[in-house]
Amino acid sequence: MNNMFSKAAIWVVIALVLFTVFKQFDDRGLAGGATPIPYSDFLDEVKAKHIKEATIEDRTIVATTSDGKKIKATVTNLDRGLIGDLVNNDVKFDVKQPEPPSFLSQVFISWFPMLLLIGVWIFFMRQMQGGGKGGAFSFGKSKARMLDEHSNVVTFADVAGCDEAKEEVQELVDFLRDPTKFQKLGGRIPRGVLMVGPPGTGKTLLARAIAGEAKVPFFTISGSDFVEMFVGVGASRVRDMFENAKKHSPCIIFIDEIDAVGRHRGAGMGGGNDEREQTLNQLLVEMDGFEANAGVIVIAATNRADVLDKALLRPGRFDRQVIVGLPDIRGREQILYVHMRKVPIAPDVKADILARGTPGFSGADLANLVNEAALFAARRNKRLVEMQDFEDAKDKIVMGPERKSAVMREEERRNTAFHESGHAVVAKLLPKADPVHKVTIMPRGFALGLTWQLPEHDRVNMYKDKMLEEIAILFGGRIAEEIFMHQMSTGASNDFERATKLARAMVTRYGMSESLGTMVYEDTEQDAYFGRMSAKTVSEATQQKVDTEIRSILDGQYALSRRLLEENRAKVEMMANTLLDWETIDADQINDIMEGREPRLPKAGVPTKRSSDNTPGGVTPTATAPA
Repeated sequence: MNNMFSKAAIWVVIALVLFTVFKQFDDRGLAGGATPIPYSDFLDEVKAKHIKEATIEDRTIVATTSDGKKIKATVTNLDRGLIGDLVNNDVKFDVKQPEPPSFLSQVFISWFPMLLLIGVWIFFMRQMQGGGKGGAFSFGKSKARMLDEHSNVVTFADVAGCDEAKEEVQELVDFLRDPTKFQKLGGRIPRGVLMVGPPGTGKTLLARAIAGEAKVPFFTISGSDFVEMFVGVGASRVRDMFENAKKHSPCIIFIDEIDAVGRHRGAGMGGGNDEREQTLNQLLVEMDGFEANAGVIVIAATNRADVLDKALLRPGRFDRQVIVGLPDIRGREQILYVHMRKVPIAPDVKADILARGTPGFSGADLANLVNEAALFAARRNKRLVEMQDFEDAKDKIVMGPERKSAVMREEERRNTAFHESGHAVVAKLLPKADPVHKVTIMPRGFALGLTWQLPEHDRVNMYKDKMLEEIAILFGGRIAEEIFMHQMSTGASNDFERATKLARAMVTRYGMSESLGTMVYEDTEQDAYFGRMSAKTVSEATQQKVDTEIRSILDGQYALSRRLLEENRAKVEMMANTLLDWETIDADQINDIMEGREPRLPKAGVPTKRSSDNTPGGVTPTATAPA
């Protein structure tokens, strides 16, 4: 905005300068250098015989005085006796016809306002279109940005965690390098590749790597760049983009977030002639229409493939869909190695342990993890990024930053310590539970404490016995409060919510109830353009049976959790006291407590006991970490 006003100010200054210059040219000539005086003073000079000669031009009279000075005055049409006064006082005078103004002055004076308005209009239209080439007439020009083979340095070595996706697109690279390899056998390379996956999984990076490996130009544009307020602009931009791509073929066009223009046609309120549908129609024609686009490969990315138009997904347009999903434990380890190359890493950093502790992380999340760890190390004035920095960064990302300023009463600290100890002890005693990695009563985010379980492998399927154990672990916190603190708090609200949701899914979705059998007992829901449409498919009598079965599962696991804690009271008390002393304990200390040994001292960087009293009003619910 500041740049726009500065440009407008420059144009205004230029106009004023030009106007002043022309004005000076008009003033020069006969009256140049003459001193203007009032007309009455001029008449007095004439009557005093101080005027030697004079020249009258239009309504201006320029005279030369007896001492050689030049003066001028404006003659009034009412003074009919001026000529007589000049003659009676021996003044030599001449009358000249006024010279017509120059052609340039006429043009400037006549057309300057209109030219100024046209210039201002063109200037603002250029600003509306981003200042691109063509100015106000560049509506239909493509906004695609081109990266040539020299400026694009991304290769497959920079992409990790999606080996299957890289294998799928390797054929594109081979075709762009050597098209005759496929053409001599009658093969046709896919004209379009649709990359589908959650945000942050590396779809854009993979597309750039394809162009970098093949050494071809790479056009990139967002789906929202096609649609404007003017009808027909999107279709014109699609045509212009493909025309530019043909000039640089073989090349790659990458359309990010294609669902912005590729949604189902006819679903909107504007009928079949709205701007987005015209853009989509033109895109369909350009990808596989009457004219062939040899050497132009379209790669698109979206995380909403379910809303794309069927004509866009058919063979001949997007022939192949490449799933770029969340990385598994091996993929996360490879991604961590890629990002760790950019920072100095200490020898104690284990990428495999970090990969185990980050299930569900995307490539973008892992890049953020490495960056946060580097920031922790920089704040601590370290030369290398250590494992403790990564652990702190992971805790901050998953659980939120430590609320060290939160002052809690000792009673609430004890309640939180027993709550988290209940979760941890039950998890250690159940055979199929994930190993407990860390327990803390340090307030983080919205939780006063947290029990962190570290899975040994990625979870693909959910099994009934493991789901039942998770429900028992969730109940461990509330039961520990009842047994050791003889009270109940609101800190278990999130535990109850998750346990109830898990038990309901077992009964209504997964068919894990012996009495109700293998049947889905959920009301069906269908996506619509403006929300969800639900249909009632479960009767009231059946719903009562479902609620009874859910109640039976929850009561059984509650009793199991209570029995385990009653039988291991000493371990729960020792773990709670250790948490009160050190606030955070790791897997080694937890194992010492479960085996009846005195827990070892905390590692460097783990906070020690702090004094606390006077908690702020209200208790934030504690939570166990998701497995």
